[in-house]
Amino acid sequence: MKTNIMKRWIFYMMGLVILALGVTLTIKGHLLGLGSWDVFHYGLWQTFGLTIGSWSIIVGAVIVIFTAVMTREWPRLGVYVNMLSIGIFIDLFNWLLPNFEGWTQHTIVFSIGLLVMSFGVAFYITPNLGAGPRDSLMLLMVEKFGLKISVARNIMEFSAAVGGYLLGGPVFIGTLVIVFGLGKLIEAWLPLTRRLLVLFLGAEDKNIIKVI
Repeated sequence: MKTNIMKRWIFYMMGLVILALGVTLTIKGHLLGLGSWDVFHYGLWQTFGLTIGSWSIIVGAVIVIFTAVMTREWPRLGVYVNMLSIGIFIDLFNWLLPNFEGWTQHTIVFSIGLLVMSFGVAFYITPNLGAGPRDSLMLLMVEKFGLKISVARNIMEFSAAVGGYLLGGPVFIGTLVIVFGLGKLIEAWLPLTRRLLVLFLGAEDKNIIKVI
């Protein structure tokens, strides 16, 4: 049993690393605009300083509190691990990865980042150890309003993009692609990530998150 739990946590952390890498790649392809939440974090960074990763953590903390109030219960440990880890990994990858030049390179890097990011989200929510702050809010919207994952995600992405734009964050065609495409990509990856978790655990697991 302890081995099973440890494997689920390893799988979860792998997903967070993949997600952070995908986010950073989209940031490196910023000529196409940033993902909605990163437009927001970027705008906060421009206005108040700190780093994009730092603002990811701060905004995540605010969402955790809001979600806790709405559900009248505090999130599981995985949510806090996610909140801290994503911001740290984003800043780390942003420091490690080189900068890219020109529209061709930015388009390629951004496209790869989008695929990696959506895969990372599906990867880490699969072991059901607690979605991140933003994905917890997404799942709350699904539960409270009967929305599909893609619809809930699109609403959140659009709201974050508008807020980030008002703060001076870069918005372009890539932002729209993430707003309207990320939810569908997450849904598309979930069957694969569930199979991967089953293989990693070596058996079926009834607690694996269901596709909504």
